[in-house]
Amino acid sequence: MAEEQQVDVVVIGLGVGGEEAAGRLAEAGLSVVGVEHTLVGGECPYWGCIPTKMMTRAGNALAEARRIPGLAGSSQVRPDWAPVARRIREEATDTWDDKVAVDRFVGKGGQFVRGRASIVGPGRVRVGEQEFRARRGLVVATGTAAVIPPIPGLAGTPYWTNRRVVEAETLPATLLVLGGGAIGLELSQVMARFGVDVTVIEGSDRLLAMEEPESSEAVSAALAKDGIQALTGVRAEHVEHSEGLFAVTLSEGSTVTGERLLIATGRAARLDGLGLDTIGLDPGARFLATDEWMRASDQLWAVGDVTGNGAFTHMAMYEADIAVRDILGQGGPPADYRARPRVTFTDPEIGAVGLTEKQARDAGIDVRVGYSSLPSSSRGFIHGPGNEGFIKVIADGDRGVLVGATSAGPSGGEVVGALSVAVKAAVPIDTLRATIWAYPTFHRAIGDALREL
Repeated sequence: MAEEQQVDVVVIGLGVGGEEAAGRLAEAGLSVVGVEHTLVGGECPYWGCIPTKMMTRAGNALAEARRIPGLAGSSQVRPDWAPVARRIREEATDTWDDKVAVDRFVGKGGQFVRGRASIVGPGRVRVGEQEFRARRGLVVATGTAAVIPPIPGLAGTPYWTNRRVVEAETLPATLLVLGGGAIGLELSQVMARFGVDVTVIEGSDRLLAMEEPESSEAVSAALAKDGIQALTGVRAEHVEHSEGLFAVTLSEGSTVTGERLLIATGRAARLDGLGLDTIGLDPGARFLATDEWMRASDQLWAVGDVTGNGAFTHMAMYEADIAVRDILGQGGPPADYRARPRVTFTDPEIGAVGLTEKQARDAGIDVRVGYSSLPSSSRGFIHGPGNEGFIKVIADGDRGVLVGATSAGPSGGEVVGALSVAVKAAVPIDTLRATIWAYPTFHRAIGDALREL
C-alpha cells in the first residue's frame, strides 16, 4: 500500500458541483484532490442539460416550421436526426471525452485522480492503491443515477436510460417511456417530433405530478398534439423483450409494445460503496442530508444532486458556493431553498419557483391564487400558434408576498426569473402590482395574474 498523502481537501465526484467546489478551492491555494471514475463534468454536459437541450432546440425548430402554414406561408418538414447526433457528439461532449475538463481543473492547481473513491475513516479516502488524508475535510458530490424499478422481466433487457437516448445515432420507430416526469416528457416530445411513435406510462393520475395541475393539463394537451399517447394512473406489471420488441403489461390488463423502452422513473444518490458507514452515516440513505452550510457531518460537506435538494445544475453550483465559502471561512449567506427554480423544457416550457398551491395549503399558509392565460394576453395573441401557457402566482395573504409561481409557455423558464426574484426577496405584492411590465411581452402576464389575487 502506498504511503498516505496529506492534502487539504478531497472532493469525491467531479460533476458540476464537485468540479466547481474543487476548482475554486484549488484556486484559493488549498491542496485539492478531485476524484472521478467517469467523466469530469458529470451528467449535465454529457448526458443531461446540454445535450438534451440541443435535442429540445432541434425538436422545437421542427414544431415551429410546422406552424408556418396560416402564419407566414407554407412549409414542408423532413426530420433528420443525424445533425442532432453530430452536434451532441462534436459540440457538446467531444465524443464523451473529458480531457478539456480535466485540464481545466489541473490548470487551477488541483490534483486529478481517476477511479472510485471510498471513505475509510474521518478525512481519509482510498482510490485504488492510493490513500489521502484531508486536513480540512471531504466534499461528496457523487451525483445520482437512474432508478431502475424492480419490474418482473425488466432486468437483463436492453432498456434505455437518459444516457442511451442522448448517445443514440439513430432513432427507433416506436418508444415506450416509463415515467411522466420532466426527463421522460422532455425526451418523449423530442422523439415524437422526429417521427417516433411514443407511449408514456405514468403511475400517478397526471403527468408532471409534482407541479401545478394546470402545468399537467398544458403539457398533456401539447403532447397529444405531437401524437404522444400518455397513459396515466397505470403501472408496469411485467416486461418482456423478444425479437427486438418490448412488451409491457400494464396494471389494468392491457399490453403496449415498442422497439425501445426508456426508464425515466426517478433518480437516487450514488452512495453505494462510498464507505459512509466508516464515519457514522447511513450508506443505505436515498440522499445525504445536510445543514444550511452543506455539512453532512463533521468535516464532510455534500453538494449537488446527492443532497436531494433538486437535481439541477443550478442547485449544484449554488450548494458548491456555500460549501466553498464555509471551508474557506468566508461566511456569507447559508442555504435558503424558499425560491428553488425549476424548468421542464417541454413545449410549452414550464418554469416554476417556490411552493405549488397544494404545498402552500398543506403548510397552513393563507393562500391566495392569481392566474392569467397567455393566449388571452397581448403577446400571446400576437404570437399565435404555439402560444399555449399561463402565469400562476401563489401568495401568502397574511404576509402579502409571493411564495410560489409558475410560468408556462414560450420562454417559460426565462419568464420565471422575475418571479424567482419576487419569491426570494419577499417583494410586497403591492410593489409588484405597481411595477411597470413592458408591453407587449410574455412576462407582462405576471401583472395580469397579480391583479387576480
